[in-house]
Amino acid sequence: MTDTHTGDASGSTVNQPNTRRPMGVEMWSFIALAVFFLPVSLIYGLWSDWEPVGTTGLALLMGMWAMVGFFLMLQSRKIDARPEDNPSATIEDNPAGDYGHFAPYSWWPFVLGIAVSLVFLGLAAGWWVFGLGVAVAVVGLIGHVFEFSRGPHAH
Repeated sequence: MTDTHTGDASGSTVNQPNTRRPMGVEMWSFIALAVFFLPVSLIYGLWSDWEPVGTTGLALLMGMWAMVGFFLMLQSRKIDARPEDNPSATIEDNPAGDYGHFAPYSWWPFVLGIAVSLVFLGLAAGWWVFGLGVAVAVVGLIGHVFEFSRGPHAH
């Protein structure tokens, strides 16, 4: 896909080359955050007299963002341009088909998010909160799995 046809304000079509790299927005987002966390980790290290936990955590955070950005850079060389990479693409350019089955207005992911938050809070605050989080997680998981077995969206 080297060129696209787009309409201008007068309605005529104009050839415009597609110069965007596939997955370019995603790649540059991760690389930019890696570049951002490099001076942040250095400033934190100098400010805290190289406190080991925070400095190491920020350096690892920079490394993780860079690793994903580097992976996306390698992947962008292997794939063809997607409609998302073309700034003048239309909705019709996306391939037709089913993208999956998603539950409309489901509250169960929210319940599972609360459960995960309680479990991690319980690791820091107390085991009784951890137990409460596990109980909420069991209820949320059962509700999420059987959401389409009963109620208005039953199959």
